[in-house]
Amino acid sequence: MSKEISFAAARLERDVAAAEGRVDDALIAVSSLTTSVVTARRDIIGVPATSGHATIRRLAKAQMALVDVSGDILRVHGDLVQIGRETAGYDLHECPAIAGAVSEHLPAAA
Repeated sequence: MSKEISFAAARLERDVAAAEGRVDDALIAVSSLTTSVVTARRDIIGVPATSGHATIRRLAKAQMALVDVSGDILRVHGDLVQIGRETAGYDLHECPAIAGAVSEHLPAAA
C-alpha cells in the first residue's frame, strides 16, 4: 500500500470519527435545550401551556434534521469502507462493530 493511501486512510479515519462524534454532540445539545425549554415552561408560574410551542416545534425539527445528518454520515462511513476495500484491498476491522451494525439497518441512500 502506498504512503499516499495510508495517509489518506488515516486522515479519513480521524475525520469520520470526529464528524460522527460532533453530530452526536449536537444531538445531545439540542435535546438538552429542548428539555430546558419545556421544563422552564412547566415550572414558571403563570406561563400558559401554549407558550413556546412554536419554539419547541422548531427544536424538534432541528433534532430530526440532526438525526438525518447522523444517518447520512453513517452511510458515508460505510461508503468509505467499501472504497477502501476496492482501492486498497483493506479488510477494515478497525471500524467500530456498532457502526457496521447500525449502517446495515439504515435504508440505502436514494
